[in-house]
Amino acid sequence: DYELCEEWGHLYPVPREDLISLHREHLLHLLEMGDMEKALQLLQRIEDPGVCLAISEQSLDQHLNLAASHFLADYLTAHFYSSLTTARRNEIQALYIGSKVLLTLPELSRVNYFHLSSRPLLMLEQLLMNMKVDWVAVAVQTLHQLLAGQEIGFTVEDIDNLLSKYAEKALNFPFTLKEKRS
Repeated sequence: DYELCEEWGHLYPVPREDLISLHREHLLHLLEMGDMEKALQLLQRIEDPGVCLAISEQSLDQHLNLAASHFLADYLTAHFYSSLTTARRNEIQALYIGSKVLLTLPELSRVNYFHLSSRPLLMLEQLLMNMKVDWVAVAVQTLHQLLAGQEIGFTVEDIDNLLSKYAEKALNFPFTLKEKRS
């Protein structure tokens, strides 16, 4: 049905908003089905960059599954980086990096941290509070690789400060040892 509507849109004038709505729903359908190849082909078929940007951004704001969010964040960064505001660029890059970190976690645990995918530092802090030290090690390594030369609202120093803070708390004893006297 989506393809028929798309053909109809080539033959007859369709208002811009309706065209955006049609393509957005088609893209969301393809992403829900997990067909990233067809989703990419759909985005490449759209001739107007403004329409493509609007569709991609609106779809990303639907808070889809992990793979779809990662795909859209990557697509927007690769194709529309200069068209985005600095705040939106940082938000999309944070979502991309957060989804990459989520992919390093065991599959069954990802659902517990998915709501933090757009806030990688908070996700890292949550992992530390849950004492998932092995997962934190992999996440930090991934973050160090992804942050090389990028500005997304936080830096490697922020990660190091967070780790230092929790390392200090781990060594902090809330009571003093008393000597036994006879």
